[in-house]
Amino acid sequence: MGKVGIIGVGQSRFVRAFDGSIRELAFEAFREAMKDAGLTGKNIDATIICSAPEYDKQRSPAGIIAEYFGLNPQPTCYVESLCSSGTTGLRLAYALVESGLHDVVLVAGFQKMSEITSAESQERMGRGADIQWESPFGTMMPAYYALHAHAHMAGYGTTLYDLAQIRIKSAHYGGFNEKAMIRQPLTMDAFTDPESKLAGPIASPLRMGDCCANADGASCVIVANEAKAREYSKKPVWIMGLGSATASVNMTGRNIFSGLEAAVEAGRIAYRMAGVGPQDIDVAEVHDCFTIAELMAYENLGFAKPGEGVELIRAKETYIGGKIPVNVDGGLLSKGHPIGATGGSQVRTIVLQLRDEAGLVQVKNASLGLVHNIGGVGIYANVMILGRE
Repeated sequence: MGKVGIIGVGQSRFVRAFDGSIRELAFEAFREAMKDAGLTGKNIDATIICSAPEYDKQRSPAGIIAEYFGLNPQPTCYVESLCSSGTTGLRLAYALVESGLHDVVLVAGFQKMSEITSAESQERMGRGADIQWESPFGTMMPAYYALHAHAHMAGYGTTLYDLAQIRIKSAHYGGFNEKAMIRQPLTMDAFTDPESKLAGPIASPLRMGDCCANADGASCVIVANEAKAREYSKKPVWIMGLGSATASVNMTGRNIFSGLEAAVEAGRIAYRMAGVGPQDIDVAEVHDCFTIAELMAYENLGFAKPGEGVELIRAKETYIGGKIPVNVDGGLLSKGHPIGATGGSQVRTIVLQLRDEAGLVQVKNASLGLVHNIGGVGIYANVMILGRE
């Protein structure tokens, strides 16, 4: 088994409404990644395009986007696993390279969520659940994660104050991220002032400030075998561990509600493959679509025992300088959540950290990073461990 390295990363700005087509949006991230890697189209052997379907009218967007990238006649394909589509595409790229079928594979993720209304977006997200037994009854993403929040609060005494602390951390670091959609700093007043929009209820106990926003955006990651990675890049970042798992689509099939079982299993597999443990991770990107999602990730990934994740945020251990810095790019709560682009954006953040190129949010001496990307309400979970030389 040879090494597989990441040699180029790119991302568009995440915005509420991109003024262009999906191919133009995807190209912004593609252009940055190609420049980062120092490659031309002739160096790319295959492409994988990732997004969640039904947000735009283009059926089978892979062909359209690969053509716009100028990568014909190289093969391309389309991958989706809801919000974890980007890392699922990267998992496939790893397999294609590690098997020897291709030397260099490009993974591009995108979503232009502004093509439809917020109500339509919620309906499509709801249909990520079982359309026979759950979504017809009006289940939507905030309500699902509100269920998790209730369970965590009932089981461990977690408070709304704890959840607000996670959003305040996100806002602090989001202010340094020029590609983030939301860059305003926050204080606890935003959650206690009755006139504040962020304090308004969405799905009890979650408030608007506990929820990420939809966004338009794109990301791109280029992977290569060891020989090509060393040839093309002075700072390749190696994929050391890949874990992936699934859980029951219907919530009635879950054993616990204060965490995501698929994330626990995906993390276990990734740690085992990399030969490391939670204590070895220097910086992490976790899927914080809601504040409770980040809190559960602390525990599901082994950074804290079940019920003790609140101690990390209370003591600011997930800030830079703490025990385990988490989402120091602002996370989804500040960047926004363009479904197909989210996983690639997370990977880009960790790659920049490991290359010591993260600027004002650089974690000192970061050599091992983790990406945790969730699809749906814990239906799909991908965990990746990345390392430098």
